[in-house]
Amino acid sequence: MYVGVAIDLALDRAFSYAVPAEFAEKLKVGQLLRVPFSGRMARGFALSISDDPPEGVPAERIKSVAAIEDANPFFSPAVLELVKWISRYTACPIELCLKAAVPAAVLKPTARAKELLYVESVPNPPGGLTKRQQELVCELSRVGGGWMAQIVKEFSTTEPTIRTLERKGAVTVEKRNMRRDPLSGRRVVPTSPIPLNDMQKTALGVVTQSERPVLLFGVTGSGKTEVYLQAIAAELEAGRGAIVLVPEIALTPQTVSRFAGRFGGRVAVLHSALSDGERYDEWHRIRTGEAQVVVGPRSAVFAPVRNLGLIVVDEEHDQSYKQEDAPRYHARDVAVMRARLEGCRVVLGSATPSLETWYNARRGKYQVALMPNRVKGRELPSVTLVDMEDEIRRTGRVPIFSQPLIDAISARLARGEQTILFLNRRGYARTWTCGKCGWVASCPNCSGSESRLPYTYHRHDQCLRCHVCGSWTHIPEECPECHSREFGFTGVGTQRAEDALSRCFPSARILRMDADSTSRRMTHDDILAKFRTGQADILLGTQMIAKGLDFPNVTLVGVLNADTALNLPDFRASERTYQLLQQVAGRAGRAEKPGEVFIQTFQKDAPAVKAAAGRGGYAPFAEAELAARKDGPFPPWCRFSTLLFKSRDANLAESWCRLYAASLTNWAEASEARSGAWLKVSEPQPAALEQVEGWYRWQLTLRSEKASAITSAYRWITAERPVPEGVRAILDVDAVNLM
Repeated sequence: MYVGVAIDLALDRAFSYAVPAEFAEKLKVGQLLRVPFSGRMARGFALSISDDPPEGVPAERIKSVAAIEDANPFFSPAVLELVKWISRYTACPIELCLKAAVPAAVLKPTARAKELLYVESVPNPPGGLTKRQQELVCELSRVGGGWMAQIVKEFSTTEPTIRTLERKGAVTVEKRNMRRDPLSGRRVVPTSPIPLNDMQKTALGVVTQSERPVLLFGVTGSGKTEVYLQAIAAELEAGRGAIVLVPEIALTPQTVSRFAGRFGGRVAVLHSALSDGERYDEWHRIRTGEAQVVVGPRSAVFAPVRNLGLIVVDEEHDQSYKQEDAPRYHARDVAVMRARLEGCRVVLGSATPSLETWYNARRGKYQVALMPNRVKGRELPSVTLVDMEDEIRRTGRVPIFSQPLIDAISARLARGEQTILFLNRRGYARTWTCGKCGWVASCPNCSGSESRLPYTYHRHDQCLRCHVCGSWTHIPEECPECHSREFGFTGVGTQRAEDALSRCFPSARILRMDADSTSRRMTHDDILAKFRTGQADILLGTQMIAKGLDFPNVTLVGVLNADTALNLPDFRASERTYQLLQQVAGRAGRAEKPGEVFIQTFQKDAPAVKAAAGRGGYAPFAEAELAARKDGPFPPWCRFSTLLFKSRDANLAESWCRLYAASLTNWAEASEARSGAWLKVSEPQPAALEQVEGWYRWQLTLRSEKASAITSAYRWITAERPVPEGVRAILDVDAVNLM
């Protein structure tokens, strides 16, 4: 027997090894193996098993497998096929795809279950015990047992005393695996299925019976989550499992609580905020079948659920489902492909579907389940556009909060209702500027299309930070250009908005939720729990508060700047603005009390802003966007990818970008003449962010009717003209971020 092994280097190939006789009956595809490679022991996954030796390799050069690291495969045959598909589709080495499908905490050589001493009383303890020992045994019998450290602390005893009782036969002490539970300490309220309305019943029928992917297209507050819960309950009853994907870690605690409340210990959670030990234990609970329902962000799509019956992709439109590092997969597309390979169902839920999903539904590739109304006949919130140009004319300055919004917040505070304020810019101010000569503090490692990228001023820790590369610097004492000490700042971030809120409403209890306030572990949970339990009146935050969250007492949502994304050099700017405004507006009025939304904007006539504020719904906006993109063509009318060139040398990045552009254009013309498959290669151009962390960046865009035409061209050019050391060529198939 011979086995093809993908070792722990990104070489994009499998190496053949002989299988020793002692492993012949044990070795399986998907197992983690230890093999000799280039003078060292390497680890790798078994991709294939064959009785035939590799062609053209002398028998004496074929080394043997050294060890099987785990008897149970890490990948089922279906998931292994899924990983191979991702490798082909994204033109990414198979080894990187395999690593992406298993949490790093699970693959660490030192990873193992946590073992602790567990103490239990015996049914009939022997005589001859002292009075204190008898009391201790009696207490142990009452509680039934516990971990050694817990027993020692709770009963004011010592480990030697427990060991003495063990020697006398009064208790047993043994090592047991202690689960590191990410839900430990969280209050989970058990729930029962809620009677569905006719709209939900119809949607549930479509979800549970359709053989095609289902777009669950429901307005915010229409009860999509209850449909998910009851669809999963049906799968569990049939002995199958489910995966629920959410776009943000911030949404995970709320979603996990809902699903754990319904399904108890059968729910596992996987996300990057867990400790290594928690991820290890949760992954193995899924792998062994102890947990049948998995909740998590995009990487949870690979969870080793046994007998998978359903995959739910909630808020499927969200761009965070796209992985930004290799392999650059989109979890929504991976979910659809996994469902096809596993023979299970997949449902994509959203109030504002991506245009790609809308297009697939429109042409019949996906089936649609409509949920156009909120549950219990509740009205969607009323939306008011506030023209900030009018506010400037009225006040003579650019206010953070318009007067209509201030009045609305005051009314909520008086009634004991809650407010959510959305501002998609963290920090205190966008720039730190010299008031005399106009010098702007900028990151030396990053630049945009015309100038250096300005630092963002963070008042709370008194520093300047780059939100692209993460670098920071102290605030200068004087201007390096004119030596003036007259500094000011422009623009508004969440920190500055928080300070202004505190001045406007000194008695209000305010919480801020952004990347700075949630940098410590579990702070997402703490902030949301405080707001949910009424310990705050106003929640101010970035896009992590804009979707999926459900707070019954929120009756007001304010969007402080609706225009943040509109002017980005991205053909999806209008779509994303509409989706974000609709999603954040949907946080208001989700219970009995009606909701109200104020959208502050300088571009009240922009189609996305007008559509989000109007009552026309998503369909007219989507159809208009589809029509606008057809002539380009832009997705979903074609496949759109970027090819980025990075180098510390600006000339190298540009020259290799130009070289690839010319070669790929020639390839495209020849390929179209041969096969009729078209490929459009753009002119080489600097990336929107020309320099990031000291790397100069040039970019091509590639468009075709098929992704395979793009990856074929990429594999050809990188084999024909491999980039030299000091240059990186990065292909992003189905790119969603053009920066």
